[in-house]
Amino acid sequence: MIGDRWGVTDSEILRCYPCDDFVVSPRLQAWRGVRVEVPAEVVWPWVAQVRLAPYSYDWIDNLGRRSPRELVGLPEPQVGERFTTAGGRELGRIVSVDPGKQVTATIMGAFMSYVLVPQEHTTRLLLKVVMQTTRRVALGLSVGDLIMARRQLLNLKQLAEHHHRGMAEN
Repeated sequence: MIGDRWGVTDSEILRCYPCDDFVVSPRLQAWRGVRVEVPAEVVWPWVAQVRLAPYSYDWIDNLGRRSPRELVGLPEPQVGERFTTAGGRELGRIVSVDPGKQVTATIMGAFMSYVLVPQEHTTRLLLKVVMQTTRRVALGLSVGDLIMARRQLLNLKQLAEHHHRGMAEN
């Protein structure tokens, strides 16, 4: 499907993600991934902070409000909590969490897992989105999600790396 993969390897596509447990025979399956040049424990608070804002194109999905650029010290995410806030509205719900490793949420019928895979001194930040829908809708969502999720993952990467450099300098 057009737009279903960005930044992921074949082995990352073949792995099991927590979102797979929530959707049987999904029509939409999309994988995204980025290498973050810091340890997973530095990336995780930024992923968990998605509860406050979408971290993609703020002018589109956050009504121009800027996603926070500093960590605010949120407690660990919990099942049942909101997934994110966009444009002042709480959206989605967290359905599974393994602190420091993964958070899975549902929003508008889609389920998505953000998975951190520690490597030697870096982290693979992976995202998989699954949904039961029609083929036509799946195609549109795949392309739209590619644009927004790519920006989100790149923003989270940049913030985690910048924050880590700032901590190292102090």
